[in-house]
Amino acid sequence: MKKIQWSRLSLVALATVLLWLKTYIVYKTSFEIKIENWKQEFILFLNPLSFLLFVFGFGLFMKETKQKRYILISSFAISAVLFANVVFYRFFNDFLTIPVLFQTSNMSDLGSSVNELLNVSDLLYFTDFAILALIVSVKPVLAAYRPASKMHRRAYFLGAAAVAFFNLALAETERPQLLTRTFDREMLVKNIGTYNYHIYDIFLQSKSSAQRALADGSELADIKNYVSANYKKPNEEMFGIAKEKNVILISMESTQNFVINEKVNGQEITPFLNDFIKESYYFENFYHQTAQGKTSDSEFLVDNSLYPLSRGAVFFTHSGNEYNATPAILKDKGYFTAALHANNKSFWNRDIMYQSFGYDRFYSLPDYQVSKENSVGWGLKDIDFFEQSVQHLKEMPKPFYAKFITLTNHFPFDLEEEDQFIQPYNSADKTVNNYFPTVRYQDEALKNFIQRLKEEGLYEDSIIILYGDHYGISENHNEAMGQFLGKEVTPFVSTQLQKVPLIIHIPGQEGRTISKVSGQIDLKPTILHMLGIGTKGSIEFGADLFAKDKMDFTVLRDGSFVTKKYVYTRDICYDKETEQPTDKNACEPYLAKAKNELQYSDKIIYGDLLRFYEAADQE
Repeated sequence: MKKIQWSRLSLVALATVLLWLKTYIVYKTSFEIKIENWKQEFILFLNPLSFLLFVFGFGLFMKETKQKRYILISSFAISAVLFANVVFYRFFNDFLTIPVLFQTSNMSDLGSSVNELLNVSDLLYFTDFAILALIVSVKPVLAAYRPASKMHRRAYFLGAAAVAFFNLALAETERPQLLTRTFDREMLVKNIGTYNYHIYDIFLQSKSSAQRALADGSELADIKNYVSANYKKPNEEMFGIAKEKNVILISMESTQNFVINEKVNGQEITPFLNDFIKESYYFENFYHQTAQGKTSDSEFLVDNSLYPLSRGAVFFTHSGNEYNATPAILKDKGYFTAALHANNKSFWNRDIMYQSFGYDRFYSLPDYQVSKENSVGWGLKDIDFFEQSVQHLKEMPKPFYAKFITLTNHFPFDLEEEDQFIQPYNSADKTVNNYFPTVRYQDEALKNFIQRLKEEGLYEDSIIILYGDHYGISENHNEAMGQFLGKEVTPFVSTQLQKVPLIIHIPGQEGRTISKVSGQIDLKPTILHMLGIGTKGSIEFGADLFAKDKMDFTVLRDGSFVTKKYVYTRDICYDKETEQPTDKNACEPYLAKAKNELQYSDKIIYGDLLRFYEAADQE
């Protein structure tokens, strides 16, 4: 009798239970999923089950040999998906999406970053697969094959469907309109599970692919009306202040604003930038608005004044779209437009996307002398990059628009001892410790570059814009960051850490610190207005940073937003003065604006709506 009872515990059931329990353990140990009550905890525990029941349930239709092979392959594949999310989460504090998986051309350049994220202990993530493989090979009674009748299979899948609907119903009571919040991947994973989230992501990808084919331009009317109603008139004193000047735009890799005017081990982290802001316009409440595309997202924001997508990178998913980017606009005004980045031209699909943006020339890896001696981490060191780039600038037709993308201050923040101008920070977190020396090295590289511009006679004839592209330290390092800041990293503090430096140097202008809340999306109209080029009629969501009636408001890609008095993130409204939650009604007036801007921008990208845009509308 015992033998019959044991034989009923099939390999299908064993594989389901092992992977179910493992997934829950991974949720609790590898992801930072905020749980507020017992119901959320129960949903988190339950949500992997329906998917696993369906996937392994197909084994019930198979004969013994095929069933065992199918169960093992499925177990390994699902474990691999889970582990891939774990590795991705370790740095990006986010979950994988289908568009990210298609960014395979980036993989060859990720070497040091991926190696830093992997550990020998990661083999434990495949423990359940090893157990199943051992059971199949040894063939104990637990793995005994038991044919399933048609009635048995029908009951099984009805049960699986019941679990799925019960899970979804519970999730909807906990978070209404859950499936409309596609930008909040943590919320989706918490409620429907990692695996079901990926299935939903496939649906979203299919839906987005169909949007372009069905778009006819009619949706542009509402967007134009919205943009027109929110247009901010340029500041007369600043409009055309840099007319016919060169534009030097520098993207500072992984540079967050908290390093400005701060010290580590008693030494300034950014001594040059601290001085440079005194003779420049410095925006102390300027936020990055990037998502999974990181640096490429910041480029997209700055050149187009459109939001990036919440899933994947526009540089990969929509490189064939038509855009009205700053380089193309300036090209029509007689500017030579160039991007300079000492990396493979195909990384982030830049060689294709830069053509869509209207760049005349991309100075990439073949345009630089790169050797083992002058490289570290991701490639050419910043000091050498800027030094070699000066010659490219000298040879460019004038006036020019030149965008530089730095490399050295990139995760995992490797730096040779001879290049360290300050010592690493002292905490239990290697990533945070090493971040400060690479920021300091970048600062020295910028100092040398500005000096070379002066020596070559380019300094006085150029406006110089420096901005941080995205965060360098993710929420996975909150403990060490809390130690550095001297306070707990709450969701409010984490949002404030998304500030990045913005410094605009205009020859002959005195320095001034501007506190207005702003973001990367505001740079395009700001640059064009400084050059005396109007943007009225242009479809963009940013506003001139110098406009007198510029609103204190910026939207982050995850749906969070910041105003003069409030920060809204994770469905909580925070008072900036007290840094504590306040009545949600205080943030209510801004919710619709934040949602509209993200949705309108998404429609433009998914539908390739700018192909219907008449450039003649722009004044």
